Amino acid sequence: MKRFSLRMATAGLAGLVLASLGPAQAAEQVPPPRFNWASSGIFGTFDRAQLQRGFQVYKEACAACHGIDQMSFRNLAQPGGPEFSTAQAAAIAADWMHKVREIGDDGQPTERTPRLADRIPGPFANKKAAEAAHGGKAPPDLSLMPRARSYERGFPWFLTDIFTLYQEHGADYVKAFLTGYEEGKETPPGTHYNKYYPGNFVAMPNVLQDGLVTYSDGSPQTAKQYAADVTAFLMWTAEPHMEQRKRIGFQVLLFLLVLGGLTYFTKKKVWKNVEGHA
Repeated sequence: MKRFSLRMATAGLAGLVLASLGPAQAAEQVPPPRFNWASSGIFGTFDRAQLQRGFQVYKEACAACHGIDQMSFRNLAQPGGPEFSTAQAAAIAADWMHKVREIGDDGQPTERTPRLADRIPGPFANKKAAEAAHGGKAPPDLSLMPRARSYERGFPWFLTDIFTLYQEHGADYVKAFLTGYEEGKETPPGTHYNKYYPGNFVAMPNVLQDGLVTYSDGSPQTAKQYAADVTAFLMWTAEPHMEQRKRIGFQVLLFLLVLGGLTYFTKKKVWKNVEGHA
């Protein structure tokens, strides 16, 4: 037992020494800050203009590597989302940079121009193609990213989140990640330093730069604004019926409140005489 413990201790010490001699040291992940979102809270709704700007950022800065496979072009025109007109959504589909891949009548793979009813096609035919194009690691689909990524707030902050109904932790992380790159840090080959990413070393480069996307509504053309807009858009792709859910939820709460009041006064009325005799 002593010999085994000595070996374990020696191995652990050797591991620490080797880690200290590595090309870079991973710092502790910085907790993302909390941001203000128009959609947060029980009465929160999406900002239509922001969703349209976010789609523009996704199309021009993200779509070359990442897909949003859960969304169709027709969703861009549905209520509660960016609310492009049907004609605008159809034009976006017809002008989309990636083709719809399918099997033709002859059994051979073929491509065609997307239509309004089609899922928004991603940049790669399959995961293997994505891995081959990115050094063995496929870029993740972004459809559910703000729900798939999050962080722990810890005690007692998670209690305040419960009472305030704050559900935007994933969105906070995504926006922070997009603006969390730092230059001048020593990193392993093929990686970049991001202070908000677990482990800090990420293969994805910093793609959002000031002036990258031209807005037509006068909004700031900065990396921070791009990050906020595309994150808001991805919040919608992750939960496209959020506004309807909140509206129905509020109606249910109002109904339960009225029902509770009616039940209470009915009980008082029915049992009034019985309580008086008692």
